Amino acid sequence: MSADDAKPQRRALTLNDIAALAGVSRSAASRALDRTAPVKGAKADRVRKIAAEHGYVPNTWAANLRRQRTGLIGVVVSRLTDTPMAMIYEAIVEQAAARGYQATVVTTDDDPRKALERGRTLVSQRVDGFILTTARTDGADPFLLELQEQRVPYSLVMRTDGTGPAALTDDVAGGGLATRHLIDQGHSRIAYVGGPAYASSSQNREAGYREAMTEAGLAVPPELVHHSDFSIEAGVDVGRRLLALADVPTAVFTANDNLAIGVMFAAQRAGVAVPERLSIVGYTDTPIAARLSVPLTSVKVPFDDLASDALDLLLDDERSAAAPRLSAPSLIVRDSVAPRPLA
Repeated sequence: MSADDAKPQRRALTLNDIAALAGVSRSAASRALDRTAPVKGAKADRVRKIAAEHGYVPNTWAANLRRQRTGLIGVVVSRLTDTPMAMIYEAIVEQAAARGYQATVVTTDDDPRKALERGRTLVSQRVDGFILTTARTDGADPFLLELQEQRVPYSLVMRTDGTGPAALTDDVAGGGLATRHLIDQGHSRIAYVGGPAYASSSQNREAGYREAMTEAGLAVPPELVHHSDFSIEAGVDVGRRLLALADVPTAVFTANDNLAIGVMFAAQRAGVAVPERLSIVGYTDTPIAARLSVPLTSVKVPFDDLASDALDLLLDDERSAAAPRLSAPSLIVRDSVAPRPLA
């Protein structure tokens, strides 16, 4: 036996030890170290300082068992191959961990039947609540109705059904930012390419577009407004149709960056230069936007703010569905917009 092996092993400190060192009760120490609802004050700060100095790690599993909770949050997204959905999920994971929770995800392909089936698997795992990105305004969401009936805590993020507690980007303002930027560059024939009609995000971005066009005294003929899904392929399809019009628009605002990339591809195939002959603004500001051959001007969505608000709404016992929490978007100007070309 080595000399090191012969040394007595140091006992790991318990919560009682931390409480004794800090001169507080065990329950006070527990509350100070509870990351889901940390208390404030000099005594609580002293407890946390002593715990950090001694490398004390709370037994969250035992604490959760006492509280009859799992510390697990279910996240429902349409698909993780959609970059904005992956970005919001990553933001939720990070911020949930900071509050002592873990997040797990299911994907639905924006199919209400899959949402019900896969959401129920998370219910069976006794998650403490849900954050959903898949809300619809058409009422075709049986899983959300089931959560409401069973009084399962939930919050909505990025999209809303108009009733549930929701953390949203101010998409009306964002649509206005994008459209006014194009108008400021002299464009008047501006198309809008939106996502599904049941997605509040697409609806509100279109509302911002129409509001800006009206303010500028510009017409919105029906052939310039298109709805599809949020994919690159949809952007290619709509882009081809817009470029086939007798009077081609000089600018396009799309409801997300995927659609903008698709319109760019359609323009390239048609020999229409971006931005010289066609200016494009996207939405979300995904990482690829800055790395395209023509870097894309895009409206930036504050994912960290959205994740924080969604968690606040989910974990707050006094959460209210009266009004959504809105985060402010910002316009990131790059190279995909140029002044209106001369006729």
